[in-house]
Amino acid sequence: MGHLTLATKAAASAQRIPSDRALALVIATAFFMEQLDSTVLTTALPTMAVSFGINPLHMSMALTAYLVSLTAFIPASGSVADWFGARRVFCGALALFTVSSVLCSYAGNLSFLVAARFLQGMGGALMVPVGRLVLLRTVPKARVVSAMAWVLMPTMIAPILGPLVGGFLVTYFSWRWIFYINIPIGLLGIIAAALLFPDQGRDRQGGFDLAGLALTGAALTFFVVGLELLNWSEIDREYGALLISGSIACGLLYWRHARAHSRPILDFTLTRIPTFAVAMWSGTLFRIGISAVPYLLPMMLQLGFGLSALRSGLLTFSSGVAALAVKATTVQILRQVGYRRAMISNSILGSIFLALCALFRPVWPVALLYAVLLLGGFVRSLQFNALGTIAFADVPRERMSAATSLHSVIQQVSGTAGISISAAILAAAVLLHGRATPDLTDFSLAFTAVALISAGSVFYCLKLDHEAGAELSGRPLA
Repeated sequence: MGHLTLATKAAASAQRIPSDRALALVIATAFFMEQLDSTVLTTALPTMAVSFGINPLHMSMALTAYLVSLTAFIPASGSVADWFGARRVFCGALALFTVSSVLCSYAGNLSFLVAARFLQGMGGALMVPVGRLVLLRTVPKARVVSAMAWVLMPTMIAPILGPLVGGFLVTYFSWRWIFYINIPIGLLGIIAAALLFPDQGRDRQGGFDLAGLALTGAALTFFVVGLELLNWSEIDREYGALLISGSIACGLLYWRHARAHSRPILDFTLTRIPTFAVAMWSGTLFRIGISAVPYLLPMMLQLGFGLSALRSGLLTFSSGVAALAVKATTVQILRQVGYRRAMISNSILGSIFLALCALFRPVWPVALLYAVLLLGGFVRSLQFNALGTIAFADVPRERMSAATSLHSVIQQVSGTAGISISAAILAAAVLLHGRATPDLTDFSLAFTAVALISAGSVFYCLKLDHEAGAELSGRPLA
């Protein structure tokens, strides 16, 4: 009778497991909301500055507050999910992000907005890594690539859609609407996750690494803020260099701490897994280059081409369209050519299309601009799908929460570094040419530099084994 009861419970539990696509679409809700919110806000900052009656340059604090909170709390995502249960944490993080979006919409001054954005960052730091963790624990390896393609699609669409949506809402409605749109998306995600997510239980062995969270939070926060300050005045650059030095010191202290802790908040021993190490190092260089596109391209189209925010958004939207095409072809391409060959090719082609943006000029036919952005978006989407799955190909299931935390931190840091590095190169080019504002040659220099950084990812892809990821893609072993 006992065995029969256990079998009945197991069968009922299996019946409650949703389809791969349903699970992936729920997780994609969090990815989409987080990515869209970040890019929509940048378009609205000048209008918000007028509303608050302050210098537009000071509005960058709203972006920095979010990045600081996001970066500081991402390391805790895996441990928090283990302690309280992934479904509960994911729903709570979505709720926090949605409520803080409402608070942002009611902001009457910059201080209130910065505080609300800090809360948003806490929600974003938990909901995206925990969502990925749920998928990796639930979906069989043979179907991970297809499911992850649905999840990662918003990371390509939302940054391109953001300027378009932001320009439309700010032009025809109010800047407050850029936060209102998170409410229905967040509520839908919470309801769907509560109904569909499996309850994966809790694991509190080894204790919660509070000291590790403090050290990693300090190291990452100092690093993000330091990079931001390096692009400001000479005095601010000195503070930025000091903060980056502090970041290195905290990082070294954490390294020593992690070696003595049974379950550190960030487990760098995962880099001993070859596929995870390649995905981490190759992905870092590739993302540094690609993360510069949403920052450089809209500004180049508006300042260099003289386009409006709405028209530039319509043009850059073509990169996001490519993500839809990638969804239908990712599995087939990886099964046909394998991870190693696909990632090497994508690294090379992605860097080439990034370099082609340096050649953009107003005399180019619009169709040619669309073609470059569309093909470049396709290659980038395919590479992100490959990087987002090969990283976990050989990670044991019991270490999956640690792997998602470390992977998410690397993603966030490399994305932030991409924006800061491209901004620094652009500022240096402007200073070198003695101009007050950047022109097309300055943007060309910045695009060329980040394309070269992105090309460095090829050398790490070459280290992949020829059979790496075969179980994920379904490619027959040689």
